[in-house]
Amino acid sequence: MAAKKYNRINCDFYDQLEIHAMRKEKVEIFFTMKNGEDHLIKTLIENIYTKNKEEFLLTSCGFHIRLDKIISLKKINES
Repeated sequence: MAAKKYNRINCDFYDQLEIHAMRKEKVEIFFTMKNGEDHLIKTLIENIYTKNKEEFLLTSCGFHIRLDKIISLKKINES
């Protein structure tokens, strides 16, 4: 199955991802996987990078998520 064309994400959302990564905040990411299934993980954002004109994030649990496949993201408040 061929990957769909990358859709650039909103700059404000990109900035939010960078802040979570910089602060090493645990986040909950709900996203669509390559096979079309939705998946939820709780993780840290290790890196944000570009490859072949597409933007991705690397999580501490090893997922490489294309940014336009993220459905929702929220900070996990740990007490």
